[in-house]
Amino acid sequence: MAETHSDQLLSEVAALPQLPGVYRYFDAAGAVLYVGKARNLKKRVANYFQKNHAGTRIGHMISKIARMETTVVRSEAEALLLENNLIKTLKPRYNILFRDDKSYPYLKIASHTFPRLAYYRGSVDRKHRYFGPYPSAWAVKESIQLLQKVFKLRTCEDTVYSNRTRPCLLYQIKRCSGPCVGYITPEDYAQDVANAEAFLMGDTQVVLTQLEARMMSHAEKLEFEQAAELRNQMSALSRVLHQQSIEIASDKDVDILAVKVQGGKACVNLAMVRGGRHLGDRAYFPVHVEDATQIQHGERDAESDDEPPLSDTVEVQVLEAFIAQHYIDVPVPATLVLSELVGRELIEAISQQAGTRVTAVFQPREQRRHWLEMACKNAALQLARLLAEEGSQQARTRALVDALELAPDDLDNFRVECFDISHTAGEATQASCVVFEHHAMQNREYRRYNIEGITPGDDYAAMRQVLHRRYGKLAEAMAAETDAPPAGDAAGAGTDARPGTRTARMPELVLVDGGKGQVSMAREVFSELGLPLSLIVGVEKGEGRKVGLEELVFADGREKVYLGRDSAALMLVAQIRDEAHRFAITGMRAKRAKIRVGGSQLEDIPGIGPKRRARLLQRFGGIRGVAAASVEDIASVEGIAFDLAEEIYRALH
Repeated sequence: MAETHSDQLLSEVAALPQLPGVYRYFDAAGAVLYVGKARNLKKRVANYFQKNHAGTRIGHMISKIARMETTVVRSEAEALLLENNLIKTLKPRYNILFRDDKSYPYLKIASHTFPRLAYYRGSVDRKHRYFGPYPSAWAVKESIQLLQKVFKLRTCEDTVYSNRTRPCLLYQIKRCSGPCVGYITPEDYAQDVANAEAFLMGDTQVVLTQLEARMMSHAEKLEFEQAAELRNQMSALSRVLHQQSIEIASDKDVDILAVKVQGGKACVNLAMVRGGRHLGDRAYFPVHVEDATQIQHGERDAESDDEPPLSDTVEVQVLEAFIAQHYIDVPVPATLVLSELVGRELIEAISQQAGTRVTAVFQPREQRRHWLEMACKNAALQLARLLAEEGSQQARTRALVDALELAPDDLDNFRVECFDISHTAGEATQASCVVFEHHAMQNREYRRYNIEGITPGDDYAAMRQVLHRRYGKLAEAMAAETDAPPAGDAAGAGTDARPGTRTARMPELVLVDGGKGQVSMAREVFSELGLPLSLIVGVEKGEGRKVGLEELVFADGREKVYLGRDSAALMLVAQIRDEAHRFAITGMRAKRAKIRVGGSQLEDIPGIGPKRRARLLQRFGGIRGVAAASVEDIASVEGIAFDLAEEIYRALH
C-alpha cells in the first residue's frame, strides 16, 4: 500500500509519538474517511500503511487516504470521548454512525408561586425543574395527565392563569385545583407540587405515607372534607401505581439497551425507566455498519500486543458506538442494562464525563431481565420492519429507474430532486426543492427559495429563477473540473467548496411539478447551463387532475409516458411530487402569515393602537406599503402626527 501514498504522509506516520490519541483520515477532496483511537498512535496508524489489505474494505478505505490528522490525549478515556465527539461532528464514511435525532423532551415544572406542568424540548436551565428526558412526546404528555389526575396541578400558560375570573373546565373535571381563582392556598399547592416531584423521582412510598399522615391529621381535627380530598388523592395514586406496574423499590432511573443485527443492518432499542416507571422505547438505526465493522476486524488482525483488545462481535461494536455517541449529549442514568458485554473502559469514560458512577449490567435478573427481554424483542421487531420497508423502497426505486430507462451507477445512491412553486395570487412566492436518495426522502437536504423580482404569479419565471440558483454554481464547478487536469482520486463533479459541507452533485433525475410549460422553462435553463436535458421530467396532472392519472413529460423530446395507476414507479413519483408541494405550501403560508401579521409591529410602537394601525394598513395596503412610505406620506394619514410618523418610519427601517 505504501507506494500509493505520498512521501509526506508516510513521513508523518513515521514521526507519530507512541502516546494515546485520536487519528482522522481524509481523502483528496477533504472528506473525512475514518476516525479512530489508539493507546499507541504510532503502532496503530503504522499498521494501516505497512500491512497488505488488498481486496478488503479496509484496503479500499486506505487507498483513498490523502491526508491525516492526529490529536494526542492524556488517557484512553479522553481518546474514546474525543473519538466519538469527532464521529458525531464529522460523520466519517467508514465509522458506525448514529444520526443525530431531535432532542429529547422533558416534563417541566415552571417556577411560579403556583407552578405549572409543561411539555418542554430544548436546553435546560436552573430556573425551572426538569424531569426526564423522556423517549417520546407521548410519554411526557401521559405523565402530565397522570399528575393532573392525582395532584391537580395547573397546565395553563401564565397569561391565561393571570386573567382568569372563573375556573376552567379542568377544574370542573377534577384535573386542576383552581389556583387561578384562589380555591387552594399557596401552602397546599406547594405540598402538591412537592408530592408530584417526589412521584416523578420514584419516591412513591414516601408520597403515600405523607398523604396518609395529612389525611389522619385532618380527620382528628374533624376536617372531614379535607381528609376526604386526601383520601381520593391516595386512591388515584394507588390506581396509577397499579396500572403502570411501578416498582416502588430498587431501580428508579435505568436505561435498557438491546441490539439486533441482521442483513447488514442494525437496530439499537433504548428503553427508559425514570422514577421507577417504564416510559417507553425508541429505536435507533446506525449507518455504515458493514464498512465500519469490516475495518475494525482488519484492525484486530493487525493490532499489536500493546493495543487494547477490540470488540469481537458486530453487536458489541454497534452497542459500544451507540453508548459512546449517545451519552455525549444526553444525561446518563446510574444504571445501564445491556444485551451485550461492552468494554469496561467505555463505561469508565462515560462515568468520567458524567461526573457520577455509572454501572453496566449484563445478564440481569428479576425485573431488569424482563425489561431487557422486552427491549430485545422490540429491537428485533423494529429491525424486521426496517428491512421490509427498505425492500419495498428499493423495489420502487428500481421500478422508477426501469420505467424511465435510466442506468444509475449505484441504485442506493440514485438521487432525485423535485421542484414546486407556491404562492397565493402572486403573494409570498416560494419555491421548494426536496431530495430523494438512498430510497428515502432526505428532509435535511430540503431547501426553500424566496422568489423575488418577478411578475407576481409568473410560475415560469419562478421556476427559471430557482433552477438557476440551484444548479448555476454546480454547472460552473463541473465545467471547471472538466477543464482541469486529472488530480488522482479527487472528488467527482460539483464539489462544494465550503469546508465541512457534504459534496454536492447533480441528481440523476430532476422532477418539476408541471407539464409542457414548466418543462420548457427547465429545458431553457439547462441548455444555458450546459446540463443534460435528459435529467428533466415534468409531472403533468392527468384528466380531471385526478391522482393516479399523471403523465411524465420529458425535456429531451421523448413522448409523454403514462405509467399506470397501480405502477410502483408512479407511486414514488407522486410521493416525491406531493412532498415538494407540501414543503412549498407550508413555507409559503408561513411567509404570507409573517407578511400579513407584520402589522403587529406597528402596535409595538408607542402611540399606535388598533385604530391607527388599521388606518395605516388600509392606506398603504399592508405593512410593506407602510415600510415603503416616506415620513410625509405616513403623516398624511388621519390621526398620525409628524413626530409619530417619524417614530413609525424609524421603527420599520
